[in-house]
Amino acid sequence: MWLLDSSTIELKEFTAEDIPDYAILSHTWGEGEVSFQDMRGASQEIKYTKGYEKIKRCCEQAVADGFEYVWADTCCIDKSSSSELSEAINSMYKWYSDSQVCYTYLVDVPSNEDPTIGGSAFARCRWFTRGWTLQELLAPQCMVFYGKNWEEIGTKASLQVVISRVTGI
Repeated sequence: MWLLDSSTIELKEFTAEDIPDYAILSHTWGEGEVSFQDMRGASQEIKYTKGYEKIKRCCEQAVADGFEYVWADTCCIDKSSSSELSEAINSMYKWYSDSQVCYTYLVDVPSNEDPTIGGSAFARCRWFTRGWTLQELLAPQCMVFYGKNWEEIGTKASLQVVISRVTGI
């Protein structure tokens, strides 16, 4: 399993026996996402992309919360390797379940809006429309939602009524 060092934003590989505690990122893919190859190449150009900024802010949050490592699907899976990609897809639920916290970044939700109001941007956000949302919502014990400015919106527990209304579960 590849993880990002949250202080250096560099990839490090771990065997199944030595995986440390880590935070995990749930998000929607957008313009300028950084790949495993981008992170391994460490080109200065990637540091100016929206995808790298998202990873950087996630790592900053992890450092603030005391986590040395972060996992993100965009850059912690070598998608050029069919066997690694297959393993990642089959392991995704476990990786979310084993994380200490899941940071759910909602790029289309203002941080200052009340998510409990009917028709809120939170209730209408793109994250709830993805196929991966169900397992990413159910697997982690601790989930914190962040709006587009990386300000906390709430937790899975504090937003359970809204989440239930949106998802029907």
